[in-house]
Amino acid sequence: MRNRIAGALYGMALGDAMGMPAELWAKERARRFFRKKIDRFLDGPKENEVAFNYKYGQFTDDTGQALVLLDSIASTDYVPDVRDIAQRMIAWAEKENAWENNILGPTSKIALANFRDGIEDTRPTDKALSNGSAMRIPPIGCLFTPDQKQELVNYVYGVSRATHTSDVTIAGAAMIAMGVSSAIVNDDFEQVIEDILGIEEMGYQKGCESYSPRLAERTKIGLQLAKQFADDEDTFTQKIYDIVGTGVCIIESVPAAVSVAYYTQDPNRACLMCANLGGDTDTIGAMASAICGAFKGADSIRPEYIETLQKQNDTDFDAYIEILLKGREKLK
Repeated sequence: MRNRIAGALYGMALGDAMGMPAELWAKERARRFFRKKIDRFLDGPKENEVAFNYKYGQFTDDTGQALVLLDSIASTDYVPDVRDIAQRMIAWAEKENAWENNILGPTSKIALANFRDGIEDTRPTDKALSNGSAMRIPPIGCLFTPDQKQELVNYVYGVSRATHTSDVTIAGAAMIAMGVSSAIVNDDFEQVIEDILGIEEMGYQKGCESYSPRLAERTKIGLQLAKQFADDEDTFTQKIYDIVGTGVCIIESVPAAVSVAYYTQDPNRACLMCANLGGDTDTIGAMASAICGAFKGADSIRPEYIETLQKQNDTDFDAYIEILLKGREKLK
């Protein structure tokens, strides 16, 4: 169990850090700039208005905010507290100069600024279409077993509602959390996919109604592409980019991440595929590699990757693994 949970956490950080240099760049721009596929940790280019803040092997706001969630739930005895989460998010954002450095996503930027300034306005969170809820959710999946579907959805909503309360953003986050939850205990990835698709409707029922394509339907397109181009990785990734989409909208990034996880079923391969995907590479990488890490375990991740993540980030990974193990026991 510890190996699988550690795999989810390290996998998330791995996909995040590997995808950081090309974050929010179009696929061809990234290809021209790096001249070949990204095949290792790289510094954030000074030309990238988001990634320039980071050095090689450093994870971004995706993993950073996930750790904020874990700090919060550990301090509140695993009961989600929206005020505590928001305050910790704001403290993290101020420490990271997140507003000035354009690190925050579009919805989180508005929601946290409103909370900071004492403005009560749920319209930005109720209408959210961005992927902030899903990008930081993977470790939450470690707290639940796949048969705790309603408990997982309720918890996802509880830790997300400071910034995201729309149906699509809760459903998308629930799908990623369930992917991790299922991958921890299953050795058949078809079952992982069944669990991911099976929780979507419950997520939609929890959030405020929005207009957006359905996540499960978009994900099924990506899964079909994975099967159709199982022996042609370049065509598969191009089709994901062209058809499913790889942008910051949750309707694109969650199906893309699930599709890559299904295609690779390996965190080492997933992190590199996502890094070269184009679009929101760090977020898609964080979600896909977290699911794959949970599926394969931390001992499947290349040791040099883990060593770099430990060296380049001021993070006690073992302490967060313990938080997740304790929470899983408490919430079962």
